[in-house]
Amino acid sequence: MEASSERSATVGATGRRPARVDPSFREAIELIGKRWAGAILWALSEGPHYFAELSQAIPGLSDRLLSRRLRELEDEGLVERSVHPGVPSRVSYALTAKGKALRPAIRELSAWAERWNGA
Repeated sequence: MEASSERSATVGATGRRPARVDPSFREAIELIGKRWAGAILWALSEGPHYFAELSQAIPGLSDRLLSRRLRELEDEGLVERSVHPGVPSRVSYALTAKGKALRPAIRELSAWAERWNGA
């Protein structure tokens, strides 16, 4: 009896062992799955935006958390920050080549959400 319960713990309903989750996939999904990170990437997938534009485009996101997420996405090489001279100076954000490579996935996830969430 013990052997069958051990077998059921390692073999799925299909009779096969589940595939192992690749660590790079886990890290990527946890990065873009952080609260508001996906929304920021979605907004930037359409082109560069100033901080205030991003803040307005994502209702419910505080400026403090927007700033933190932008910094994290910048540290990961997905977003680049540009300071524009003037008084006051303005800061814009854009996707890097690495971030732009996420566009197809972001668009597909958006289409999936519309289909299944009725948005």
